[in-house]
Amino acid sequence: MSKVSISFDEMKNDLLKDNEFKLEYEKLKPRYEAIEQIIKARKEQNMTQAELAKRVGTQKSNISRLESGNYNPSLDFLTKVSEALGKSLSVQLR
Repeated sequence: MSKVSISFDEMKNDLLKDNEFKLEYEKLKPRYEAIEQIIKARKEQNMTQAELAKRVGTQKSNISRLESGNYNPSLDFLTKVSEALGKSLSVQLR
């Protein structure tokens, strides 16, 4: 029996054909874009989740939950994370 390999992008594009899925995906898109930016900034600085947590004044598990999307952070928490990364937080209404 052979395995079928499919990339994440192929699977996402296929799922986005479903209107209900697409609506939910669009609702969550800003959250995942913010998470992506946090992870990128942390990795660019060769910083571990534990190091970021220490700078923020929280536990590593909170950073892990944030980066995995399993935590709905407050604006204050995102501001602390941004500052700990040497960044500023910008929020836009579109």
